Amino acid sequence: MDLNQITLPCLNIDVTIEFFRKMGFRAIVVDEHYARFESLEGDATFSIHKVEKTHETNVIIYFECKNLDAKVSELTEKGFQFESQVTDQPWLWREAMLRDPSGNQICLYYAGENRKNPPWRTKD
Repeated sequence: MDLNQITLPCLNIDVTIEFFRKMGFRAIVVDEHYARFESLEGDATFSIHKVEKTHETNVIIYFECKNLDAKVSELTEKGFQFESQVTDQPWLWREAMLRDPSGNQICLYYAGENRKNPPWRTKD
């Protein structure tokens, strides 16, 4: 199996579409209740769908950036507010956290080879 997409709830479809376009994603489907995006790199997609209210979750959406520091700097200049700046994590990833307009948590990160092959990878 291959993961196709993740769908995020959103309160304001127009504002959220603009947020993700401004981040650099391309909308490939848009209507008044739903939008689907693709990245300019890779093959994964994600979507948003309009809801009346959101619920706090512990779900985090991860987007890998080869040049994380430059991407965070670029987005900060565009007005994005980060909850945490680029930080080296003990699991060997560099991460910066922000939220979309509906409060969904987003992690921009760079892991390189450690993404799928950390030193503690199981042998299964």
